[in-house]
Amino acid sequence: MASLNKVMLIGNLTRDPEVRYTPKGNAVTDLGLAINRNYTTDSGEKREETTFVDVVLWGRTAEIAGQYLQKGRPVFIEGRLQLDSWEDKNTGQKRSKLRVVGENMQFLGSPRDGEGGSRPSSREPASEERAPSTASVGDSAPSEPAQEDDIPF
Repeated sequence: MASLNKVMLIGNLTRDPEVRYTPKGNAVTDLGLAINRNYTTDSGEKREETTFVDVVLWGRTAEIAGQYLQKGRPVFIEGRLQLDSWEDKNTGQKRSKLRVVGENMQFLGSPRDGEGGSRPSSREPASEERAPSTASVGDSAPSEPAQEDDIPF
């Protein structure tokens, strides 16, 4: 039987990411993501509900998130669901938590979206530390400068 465990989410960060390192030196970052859903009830009343999702990122993706993301910033996360289970040390009860293990991440909006975190607003990455491009594989720079009448918009 085939199976699929795939999650795609777009939301805003609920807190600044903090990168930690495992004893073996692997980077890990936990993100809180707020995902809004707008809908209209049968009586015509407009409502909004927010779902909060915990996301864990590993490796270079975790380091990039810690370097460039901040509270309020919109982000796209693609990953898989993981169920963590443990026994509570205080009560002895079995506990579990469903979270997303992020495998791909893409920044959305401008770097100033959601600003208001603890990082200075005037900080722009230096040219050698710019955020990774989100261009697709087929995108490439034209070999000749575009003429004004060649621009499709």
